[in-house]
Amino acid sequence: MSSAPPKGWARWLYSGALYTLSPLIWRRVWREQVPTHPRLERLGHVPESNDPTLWLHAASVGEVIAARPLIEALRRRYPAHQLVVTTMTATGAERVEALFKGEVTHHFVPLDFPGAARRFVHTLAPELAIFFETELWPNLLEACHRRGVPVAVVNGRLSARAMRGYRRLGALMANALAKVDWLAAKSSEDAERFRELGMPGERLDVVGSLKFDIDADDRMSGESEHLRASFGPRPVWTAASTHPGEDEQVLMAHRRVRERYPDALLILVPRHPQRFDDVAELCRERGETLARRSRSEPVQDKTTVYLGDTMGELMRLYGTTDVAFVGGSLVPVGGHNLLEPAILGVPVLSGPELANFSDVAEVLRSADALVDVADAEALGEAVSALLAAPDERRRRGEAAKAAVMAQRGALARTLAGLAKLLPGDAETPLPDGVNH
Repeated sequence: MSSAPPKGWARWLYSGALYTLSPLIWRRVWREQVPTHPRLERLGHVPESNDPTLWLHAASVGEVIAARPLIEALRRRYPAHQLVVTTMTATGAERVEALFKGEVTHHFVPLDFPGAARRFVHTLAPELAIFFETELWPNLLEACHRRGVPVAVVNGRLSARAMRGYRRLGALMANALAKVDWLAAKSSEDAERFRELGMPGERLDVVGSLKFDIDADDRMSGESEHLRASFGPRPVWTAASTHPGEDEQVLMAHRRVRERYPDALLILVPRHPQRFDDVAELCRERGETLARRSRSEPVQDKTTVYLGDTMGELMRLYGTTDVAFVGGSLVPVGGHNLLEPAILGVPVLSGPELANFSDVAEVLRSADALVDVADAEALGEAVSALLAAPDERRRRGEAAKAAVMAQRGALARTLAGLAKLLPGDAETPLPDGVNH
């Protein structure tokens, strides 16, 4: 006669595996540090606070940017609460600081060891825990559950590729999702995948993607105009959030563009700051005349590549450009945020690797606002064609912005759902069009 496995066995096995791999895990996160944060945060050691606290976890830079509208809305709606934002990566920490200038508290999320998770949740004592997208850490969820902290997963997404991996951890994921009080999926496809993993349907809603609630920063528009004027009357295109193996393709495309437009300027923005120097050297090896933004080097007539090697300025750089290619899409990364150039009315180009942004890509394609390119040659041809057709550039840019605006509303629906999990009423009204 067989007996059922003990309750929580999958999480116990998972925790055992984490302890076994802890030397490798610790070595990996050792590099992900900023001087203002002690490494003991990784073990759940954070300062206590006397203020009521809301906690939002976003993995890295892309998630922090996507969560920005929600973070700003939570600050306005719950001004008496301390808002704590955690990230896994140092670049995510730096982005929190750059965007919010100390107006929210940042900590590194603890490694998902049982003790560290319990210590963090006990010390922080949040009234609500909000996990962004697919940040499902079993021991953190368990710690919240044991302390009675309601848990929400917002902008929930689960790609088909990720689903295949999570399916192998079926018991672990079902156990984790059982601790989630509300999951706000960004699409019906994402909702169905979460349901297949074990998320109870009565605690699952489709609210749309928070990414579409992005706003153009009017304060940056003047700075963008000033920077563009400094480039002189020349064609400008941007390749942003690029990865190894992609920078080379972008530079090949730029060479093709310059065959038709010899004075064309490429603004190249690598995804990760640790690669800035390597990409600068690559540009020189390829015969490009380089100016680096981090060094305040001016763009001169002979400059062919302007390296955006600073943090927090991507939207400012997008505001200077005629055409924008969004990277992570010519290499198997899954793409990056197509909405940032779109909301500025800039024509958007992308490669085929868009697993992480397939929903956004489909919206832009449906509006005839996304140009798909397969490789470096196609990218060069597409950029050249758009530079040659100002009316087509304008049409595609306007279509991209209109498509983004038409999809807005997920933020209001998310705030309404979160309000149901918090004790008492909100301290300020919900946005227009949202009722309790």
